[in-house]
Amino acid sequence: MSYSIRDAASSDLAAAAHTLALAFDQYPWTRWSIPHDHYTARLEKLQRIYLEHGLAHGLVLVDDAVQGVGAFLPPDAPEPPEAAQVRIAELHGDRFSILASAELPIKPSNAWTLATLGVRPSEGGKGLGSAIIRDGLRQIRGIGSVVALETSDDRNVRLYQRHGFDTYATAQVPGGPIVHSMSCDLLASEA
Repeated sequence: MSYSIRDAASSDLAAAAHTLALAFDQYPWTRWSIPHDHYTARLEKLQRIYLEHGLAHGLVLVDDAVQGVGAFLPPDAPEPPEAAQVRIAELHGDRFSILASAELPIKPSNAWTLATLGVRPSEGGKGLGSAIIRDGLRQIRGIGSVVALETSDDRNVRLYQRHGFDTYATAQVPGGPIVHSMSCDLLASEA
């Protein structure tokens, strides 16, 4: 199947946050880090905050129907504003201190970050996620040389490997999921 991928507009963010909430409904990291009460609503609100930040400071990609979403942040992206950080802490509730103490491997220096990628379950396995990854890497190539990401789903590891990502570390979060840290050398993948 062929998808038309484009840069997201602010008018896409509500639908994009909903798509990501559907995509991450059973994701190990979000199930661990977000309280179970009002989980779906919390997840969608968090995704909206992160997408707003991505749109302001990086690259957010969607397909025309906003069935898939990817967000990439440059290495110099600032932290979200203080008001957003307070809201993020509130949405994580009693899980926030545990989340904040999770130690993950340091990503490669000067790496862009593939901060999120998700497709609606009805579109899974049809190539939409791959189309977003390809377009994001294409847009970053030339302005960045490395893209890094973290995933807590083994199926995602295989997806990212197909696009040139290699695992550089795996960490077991105490009481939480296994996190795979991966990176893609855009200069090497050009050759």
